[in-house]
Amino acid sequence: MIRAKLWFRCAAMHDPVTPIIVRPAILSWEAKQRDVDLTIDRVFKGDELVMRMKGWVTVDVKKVIELVKKYGFLKVLDEKDLVVEMETDRDYEQLEKELLKNFQDQLNLEKI
Repeated sequence: MIRAKLWFRCAAMHDPVTPIIVRPAILSWEAKQRDVDLTIDRVFKGDELVMRMKGWVTVDVKKVIELVKKYGFLKVLDEKDLVVEMETDRDYEQLEKELLKNFQDQLNLEKI
């Protein structure tokens, strides 16, 4: 299993950034006729986390997700770090080429 970080180009400062989970999303309910005393801590899935980067980075996040899915999948590792998991070095190399072709220096892949 090959794991790599995705480094996006920040739209504001133009330096490489990668999203992390600082604190899980806390979900609850509001009921119309009673109190609901229930909350759920939920960490975003990899695709959800990348989608949250829309507007903050210089690339089309939907296209990033589509390209990654050809060679592997996005995952939140240890409930914090966004990674791409691929089966082989060949998948890693192909994805790296595809990202360079489509996004030039605006998105990089780094093995961890």
